[in-house]
Amino acid sequence: MPKVKILTVCGFGVGSSMVLKMKIDEILKQYNLAAEVITADIGTATSTPCDLIFTSKELENNIRSKVKVPVVTIVNFINRKEIEEKGLAFLEQLCRLK
Repeated sequence: MPKVKILTVCGFGVGSSMVLKMKIDEILKQYNLAAEVITADIGTATSTPCDLIFTSKELENNIRSKVKVPVVTIVNFINRKEIEEKGLAFLEQLCRLK
């Protein structure tokens, strides 16, 4: 069974996207959901196959215009509550489908 693939995207794919990845991994573990979370920069994000993208408000429009998967916009990448409130429904739905 293929795993759900999630991208966390920031400008260079190494800083804030890694923080966001760690928060999403915590949420997945807490809710017993299976998914692979990968960090990406803005350039590779739009060409990397995935099921869901988490990114910042600044990058949202650029990404959303180039992909056909849901894009979740996060204001504060270290605020687990915000990430959970905005993304958990997507995560649960995708993980149940795969």
